[in-house]
Amino acid sequence: QVQLVESGGGLVQDGGSLRLSCTASGRTFSSYTMGWFRRVPGKEREFVAAISWSGGSTYSADSVKGRFTISRDNAKNTVYLQMNSLKPEDTAVYYCAANEYPSSNWTEYHYWGQGTQVTVSS
Repeated sequence: QVQLVESGGGLVQDGGSLRLSCTASGRTFSSYTMGWFRRVPGKEREFVAAISWSGGSTYSADSVKGRFTISRDNAKNTVYLQMNSLKPEDTAVYYCAANEYPSSNWTEYHYWGQGTQVTVSS
């Protein structure tokens, strides 16, 4: 069992930056692939980025490549999402999730955080 808690969301202006954190409970954090997803009301949950258990492989959606960076610190049981050059269309609730293998399909992830709101004003 893994429990996930996100933090770091907030209101930022167009072009600004935020860093989201997701801290996991449990001793098996380092064995999980971690992913970030986002959801806008009325739309399907959207893949943002994922990172392998070792941090050696990362995956990003085309919409965020070059702007968002996912990383992890297994000693701190934490995964990060550094978001730069934010745009109003990045406004969403951001969720972290854990899975046994990398995937951009949110239905394959077993554990989820409660989400953190990111709002980018124009």
